[in-house]
Amino acid sequence: MRLHGTIARDIGIGIVSGRLKPGQILTGEIDSSAKLAVSRTAYREALRILAAKGLVESRPKVGTKVSEEKNWHLLDPDVVGWTFANEPDWVMLKNLFELRDIVESHAAALAAIRRSETQLRRMRQALDAMARHTLATEAGRDADKEFHSTLLEAGHNPYIISLTTGMNAAVVVTTIFKQRLRPLRRDPIPDHAKVLDAIAAKDPQRARKRMSELIQLALEDTPAVNAPRLAKSKKP
Repeated sequence: MRLHGTIARDIGIGIVSGRLKPGQILTGEIDSSAKLAVSRTAYREALRILAAKGLVESRPKVGTKVSEEKNWHLLDPDVVGWTFANEPDWVMLKNLFELRDIVESHAAALAAIRRSETQLRRMRQALDAMARHTLATEAGRDADKEFHSTLLEAGHNPYIISLTTGMNAAVVVTTIFKQRLRPLRRDPIPDHAKVLDAIAAKDPQRARKRMSELIQLALEDTPAVNAPRLAKSKKP
């Protein structure tokens, strides 16, 4: 990572973790660059990165301040990663999975109606690769990302497809996060297979339900500090 990227990451983690509060004015460019022993140009470029992600805003005679959370680009892959660099807030974690449920469950239903044979084949190949490599490896997580990307693509809705990068970041980062203390306690491959079977059968209601169950189980498998006990998902 280039220097300005490292600076942006450190400040970004401070913001999304709550260490730097919305409205807080960051130390001036001269003092900050001296404290970090970096050039003013590198520090300035780091702030531009953060501003592009909605995390900070600069105003004349005021300086650079941390933006309100409503302005953060929460699905930016970097912001997703920074959120999980430390223990995320439980509510934010739950909200992320809630968004996945809203988007991916409906996308699965659309995929069941609109998918092509090529897309179905790609999802099967991705599922095979996930089983072969496991989600403990980068290759397995890449296959998981391909599965979810193809599912979103198979709905043939450009607005949903535009969410692919953010959804993929959420899938990959949470998969890594939930393995930070111990291996996955449950094999998620069968849950993905149930989604694929429903899409292959062109059954949108079952595809939506199976994807929603997959995401709920993924949330239950993601340990977080101060997380309440979750009720077990009920399956027919």
